[in-house]
Amino acid sequence: MGPEPGSRAARSCGAVVDVARPRAGRRRRAAAAVEHGATACRPVDRRGGDVLILVRHGRTAVNAGGRLQGHMDVPLDDTGVAQARAVGEVLRRTFPGARVISSPLVRALDTARAIVDEPEIDRRFIELDYGDWDGLRMDEVGDAWRRWRDDPHLRPPNGETLVELDDRVRPALLELSGDARNGDVIVVSHVSPIKSAVTWALGAGPELTWRLSLHRASICTVRIGPNGPVLESFNETGHLEGLGK
Repeated sequence: MGPEPGSRAARSCGAVVDVARPRAGRRRRAAAAVEHGATACRPVDRRGGDVLILVRHGRTAVNAGGRLQGHMDVPLDDTGVAQARAVGEVLRRTFPGARVISSPLVRALDTARAIVDEPEIDRRFIELDYGDWDGLRMDEVGDAWRRWRDDPHLRPPNGETLVELDDRVRPALLELSGDARNGDVIVVSHVSPIKSAVTWALGAGPELTWRLSLHRASICTVRIGPNGPVLESFNETGHLEGLGK
């Protein structure tokens, strides 16, 4: 169920924040509600259209090792395959017949194929380009990592800024929000594009990105209402019980 008319709420397994109040404190309240995410809830049945479902791909050996994974095209590991199978099962049951769109990277495609045999591909949902940082651990990036977190306009060497990420993801979301009014749309993507989508739904900018924690193979849902997007759930992981991180 969505929020009551006139109230826009971000939900995280019972954590609700009213974001219809004046904008001054909105971002702080929104961040407080979603920064830890949901840990053990199953997706609510939201059939009936008007829903955009955002799915992070399953685990790979690279991100399991704590390394940055941007445009590196690496497959799911065994845990990631099991996670994809679990998220596919719950989404097929909860959103039968939904349109499924995927990033072109194999880790997202293989997760999407656990939902539908032939997902559409939209390159705008590819992961953030870390450039020369791809494959490095955060401690190997050094002090530049802190500076990058503090400045959404800072570009990793030969990479992409968070502002540029928003500039490609948000137009795609606006297109899909129109499509979602004619049926459910599932997007299988990566941590940074999904965070961009969540901040879009909350009416916030990329500065909120670092207050969000998103589990692999987790589910977020955005209701497309008459007054714009409404974040209904964030970081749903109940379907992953016992499957590791």
